[in-house]
Amino acid sequence: MKEYVIETRNLSKSYGSVPALEQVDIHVEKGSIYGLIGDNGAGKSTLLKLLTGHVFPTSGEIFLFGRYQEQELRRCRRQIGAIIEQPGFFPGMTVEQMLEYCRIQKGIPGREKVEENLKLTDIWEKRKCMCRNLSLGQKQRLGLSMAMIGEPQLLILDEPINGLDPSGIIEFRNLLQRLNHEKNITILLSSHILAELQQTASAFGFLSKGHLLEEISADELQQKCTASFIVMVSDTETYAALLERNCPDDFFKVLPDQSIQITNPQRTLEFYSRLASEQGLIITRLEERQPSLEKYYVDLKQGGKPSC
Repeated sequence: MKEYVIETRNLSKSYGSVPALEQVDIHVEKGSIYGLIGDNGAGKSTLLKLLTGHVFPTSGEIFLFGRYQEQELRRCRRQIGAIIEQPGFFPGMTVEQMLEYCRIQKGIPGREKVEENLKLTDIWEKRKCMCRNLSLGQKQRLGLSMAMIGEPQLLILDEPINGLDPSGIIEFRNLLQRLNHEKNITILLSSHILAELQQTASAFGFLSKGHLLEEISADELQQKCTASFIVMVSDTETYAALLERNCPDDFFKVLPDQSIQITNPQRTLEFYSRLASEQGLIITRLEERQPSLEKYYVDLKQGGKPSC
């Protein structure tokens, strides 16, 4: 039986007469990295604020670590580290002072925790720098240090890689995966950068206009979204006959533009190219398509059958 760190049942939130979330059921399994996907205004930040107790639901239930009573939720939230929207700093404090302030505010014993967390998030070398002088990536690392103080079992991160350069994104991804694997910390994060999220998360939830469209594991997504080759040649009919004769175990179809899509190919791209050239066919297009979380989400949002 699956153990959920986060579970919601018919969770709804309205601001006045405007619904932000409507009957959302999410399930974040212990030890997972759960990617929350949605456009601006989809309800992602509202959901994260509900989970962390920053706002209260209009209706529905929240379960954290299997608990749902309000007093129990308050205790459970002590095991959560969170960055919602963006981390807040005192610009005139140093990195070390900021984390020490955070440690005292949370009532975490042991000054050594400051050094441990700054080293864990790879910002120890900047401990004497003023917060206002940090780069965006360094601020994100400090925010993560603040969320990690107290050794939480669950991290909730709202757009943690927003604005980072490519190398900063890779470093932050590796850091999150290390925290997940080495510390067994469950992570719930939202992001607009779906290609990056696809490399990080082990499960996904898709929000649109306050509704949860689907939850799916990374393995299930991979099964639905197999790689494919696109081949366009001078004689489509002849090439299709060649595929039927030489590749009986391949699934392919002719697309409207007369190109041929080979789904979940069993051979290399070079094989399909050679098959055409050996018969004197001219290849005008040859490409490999990898599974795309972006396309899957767009199809799902538009109400069609999702594909990659």
